[in-house]
Amino acid sequence: MSEQIRLCMAQINPVVGDVSANVEAIIQAAQEARTAHQADIVVFPEMTLTGYPPEDLLFRPALYEQVDQGLTRLCEAVSDVAMVVGYPMMDDLGERFNMAAWIADGEIQASYIKQNLPNYSVFDEKRYFSQDDQPCVVHYKGVGFGLLVCEDIWKFTPASQAVEAGANILLNLNASPFSQEKHRDRIEVVRRRVNEVKCPIVYVNQVGGQDELVFDGGSFATCAEGEVQVQAPEFVKALTPVTVLKQADAVAIAPGEKASLYEDEARIYQALKLGLKDYVHKNGFQGVLLGLSGGIDSALTLAIAVDALGADQVEAVMMPFHYTAQISQEDAAAQAKRLNVAFQTLPIETIYAGFESLLAPRFEGRSIDTTEENLQARIRGVLLMAMSNKLGKVVLATSNKSEVAVGYSTLYGDMVGGFSPLKDVSKTWVYRLARYRNQLPDAETAPVIPPRVIERPPSAELRPDQTDQDTLPEYDVLDPVIEALVGRDESPEVIATQLSVELALVRRIAAMIQKNEYKRRQSAPGVKVSPRAFGRDRRYPITSGYKE
Repeated sequence: MSEQIRLCMAQINPVVGDVSANVEAIIQAAQEARTAHQADIVVFPEMTLTGYPPEDLLFRPALYEQVDQGLTRLCEAVSDVAMVVGYPMMDDLGERFNMAAWIADGEIQASYIKQNLPNYSVFDEKRYFSQDDQPCVVHYKGVGFGLLVCEDIWKFTPASQAVEAGANILLNLNASPFSQEKHRDRIEVVRRRVNEVKCPIVYVNQVGGQDELVFDGGSFATCAEGEVQVQAPEFVKALTPVTVLKQADAVAIAPGEKASLYEDEARIYQALKLGLKDYVHKNGFQGVLLGLSGGIDSALTLAIAVDALGADQVEAVMMPFHYTAQISQEDAAAQAKRLNVAFQTLPIETIYAGFESLLAPRFEGRSIDTTEENLQARIRGVLLMAMSNKLGKVVLATSNKSEVAVGYSTLYGDMVGGFSPLKDVSKTWVYRLARYRNQLPDAETAPVIPPRVIERPPSAELRPDQTDQDTLPEYDVLDPVIEALVGRDESPEVIATQLSVELALVRRIAAMIQKNEYKRRQSAPGVKVSPRAFGRDRRYPITSGYKE
């Protein structure tokens, strides 16, 4: 006869630094888990009290005062269910630790210090924390629960130590950010640990957007054979019950709920939606506005914004000039009407003429070049930012990763904005996501993105008959080279051979990427969806004499 322990994976969406609000969310989730799921234990993500990553807030002594107050509040408010929560701690010597605590019966009964501190990609934990090498096992109702924090599960030692110390099941608290294949990677790593230590693992992940990071949730529990027995949904808050069976000679996890997981375009689209939604809401903006050009980047950005925030929170502005095609104006107006967003047209000819007249004496004797093209984009940027100031709405930049990589964008022009949803989305993926969005059920009768926008050659429309390929290689050539250079740091020689591309072209693209670091450093944050994104994930000097 098996005895049952009811555990709940609490996949919550904290706000970084708002300790009091996060504590109340923990209390609410714990009470709901107890009431709705008869939970004995509720397991929360890594750094639950502060949210993740708090970055240099961890240097503020007042943060730890708030965390201590929060832990006291948890002990006082919840007594009928055990909780496992994550938080930062600073000791009397000023050392800081990434912690997990077992709270039950009104007190912290056990605590664990994270052993493996990631210091790669977007992680800087060695900047903030000291590590430990001791396991923590809590015995509850005859079962040994071993506590681990995020990176610990990616290494053998912490898991094996916990099992040697008497753990029958491992509870892993995570703040693991999204990238395209990350969920599969997590399951593979957990299966590897299960195969080594021969015990079930419960993997609880944070959900929500935090600046350029998105946490996709997707918490899960595996049995001792490595099979996923319980799967929480992705990209939403969730309380997912897990039944732990205490048997005569083993501890098992019973089959339970298994949420469907997203694939390919759908997963990327959900990440972009959540990242944008939380950036707007957590920063208190009154909505968003963007320049809608009739091109595919702004069209996709508009669709994501409406899906994330609702049409009433989105405003689109068309700012035509001499070179703006009539079909661009028609398609922009049609999409705005289709999505029921506020839309206005602000022609920029008069403003441009004023700038041209003012600058004419200084530019006398110099031929027309990209200066005049960039001026158009910068006028549009000024108008958008003026409306942003007045209306309290954040401007969405619409540049994609391909443009950002090689500098095919105008600083203070089309790069202007407070958030850039497509910053880590290559142009080829922009097309894939646009087609995906037009295949969803609500687009069956009328496409959300006008088909002509997808079918037309892409153009900045800053000079007559301009197309992107006047300046850039075809995107199906450019994007794989960018991915190899940026995502994998491969050499031009290797890339040229692997992709069957001329070495001179690869070197040209590499030079463009290096040359435009100064633009990227000034660009708006955007959702990270690839394994390696521009921003905190990739840090190169602006001033550099390096040559490949």
